[in-house]
Amino acid sequence: MPFIGRIVCKTMTERQPYELVRRYADFELRRYPAHTVAEMEVAASFDRAGNAAFRHLFNYISGKNTARESLAMTAPVIQSGEEPRKLPSQKVQMTAPVLQSGPLGGDSIGSGETGVSQYTVAFVLPAGMTADTAPVPVDPRIRIRTVAGSTAAVLGFSGGGSRAAFAKRNRELQEAIAGAGMKASGPPRFARFDPPFKPWFLRHNEVVQDVSQSPNPGPEANVRP
Repeated sequence: MPFIGRIVCKTMTERQPYELVRRYADFELRRYPAHTVAEMEVAASFDRAGNAAFRHLFNYISGKNTARESLAMTAPVIQSGEEPRKLPSQKVQMTAPVLQSGPLGGDSIGSGETGVSQYTVAFVLPAGMTADTAPVPVDPRIRIRTVAGSTAAVLGFSGGGSRAAFAKRNRELQEAIAGAGMKASGPPRFARFDPPFKPWFLRHNEVVQDVSQSPNPGPEANVRP
């Protein structure tokens, strides 16, 4: 595990790009461009879902894939793999955050904080990589998907990314969105930016909620260069 940890520290440096539309007292309104993710579904509790999927997704970006011939040779390192017929594989830069979506409570399989539910855990692939150019997963449980651009309200916080912590921040974000005259669209996403071995008090997490209604008039937008 320490070896994998060192790799994650070195590779989890690129961050998913976005435009900062406006900064509110309790959250940021951001515009995310279309992007591509590698994702898989797991049956687990909220707190264990990320770990259940992490190794499989990490193996995918580490070369457990089949590179597409159309990928430019100047893109991330191309290396020989050991897949059937010795097809080439490709290493992919890891991009923060790791996204998780699914219920914050239990379901029909379990209940409360430890109940088992279906969660989708996703790695955001590097900017510019599309579903047509991303390496093909060897693991059939992993799928590559293009996510449409969206406008989202985002509440960031420091500390552990547990179910209880995300539930508390999600409640705060939903109240702040309503107070700003916006309407939530779809379920929230729970973003973790740091590996689990990083001290909990140094970790950064975010609740990301797409919105479909224009906000109330306010001050000029603060736009990130």
